[in-house]
Amino acid sequence: MRTVKLSELLQAFFTERLMSQKRASPHTIASYRDTFRLLLLYAEKRLKKPPQDLTLDDLEAPFITAFLEHLEKDRQMGARGRNQRLAAIRSFFHYAAFEVPELSALIDRVLAIPSKRFDRALVEFLSTTEIEALLKAPDRKTWLGRRDHTILALAIQTGLRVSELTGLRRDQITLTTGPHVRCFGKGRKERCTPLTQQTVSILKGWLKELRQGSSGLVFPNSRGGPLGPDGVQYLLNKYTATAKKSCPSLARKKISPHVLRHTTAMQLLQAGVDRSVIALWLGHESVETTQIYLEANLKMKEEILKKTAPLNTRLTRFQPGDRLLSFLQGL
Repeated sequence: MRTVKLSELLQAFFTERLMSQKRASPHTIASYRDTFRLLLLYAEKRLKKPPQDLTLDDLEAPFITAFLEHLEKDRQMGARGRNQRLAAIRSFFHYAAFEVPELSALIDRVLAIPSKRFDRALVEFLSTTEIEALLKAPDRKTWLGRRDHTILALAIQTGLRVSELTGLRRDQITLTTGPHVRCFGKGRKERCTPLTQQTVSILKGWLKELRQGSSGLVFPNSRGGPLGPDGVQYLLNKYTATAKKSCPSLARKKISPHVLRHTTAMQLLQAGVDRSVIALWLGHESVETTQIYLEANLKMKEEILKKTAPLNTRLTRFQPGDRLLSFLQGL
């Protein structure tokens, strides 16, 4: 049986399978890259072999299982992160199954490693009062304050992901007839999200004073470059600290860009919008993903509770109506 160099197979996996054939997004490639960097460093330390000398036979199922345990115990990685790393490894081994079928037994054992189940907490979202407090927090007398207010207003109304917000360009925004934002989201899916008149007004004001530049970014940083995810989180932390002075309930919440996305979904759900429409609005792959918002919606559960009979209600046996009257009623 031939010896299969891991380096050759792994490079082909990234360049041919992910980049050329699947045209994976930069986020997916970066995630897979980080997974294999961790795996190769772990293998080098445990097997005493440099990564370039490793073979596919070195990555047996017990070794991969030990690596996943190392991530959880030594690197304090949660079950979600562990499963994400395992998904990247599985993708590589699916590719390897076609390239080196003679190692199918080894590959099948790795592919059989199960994902780990984990507790799923209810999603966090903002109430109407909390939204108003957060939007009032930026100082709109300053350029940065007006930029940040526009970011918050757009994020809450549209539910755009943080990568979609920071990468948004002027030519992706239409403020005339049928105002909307057009972007490419997760999985290279393009979608259009309509804008309310209030959001249109805020965007018009912001775009008028936006510095003209070759980048065309809607939300640049103070130096004209792209605003990163850490920058968005920083401004959220800053404005949450300000807003909680007038809205104490914010002190109990950790606000992230994804919490704003959850807030959009909950507003749509409470307005009676169907789950399938919410899934399209947010760019979800499956309608089932939207189920988490139903589970977290206490207001809807309270409405359902009102429709149920109180516990002290006396139950009576069903008495059918007169057959002749029923006949006439059915005519």
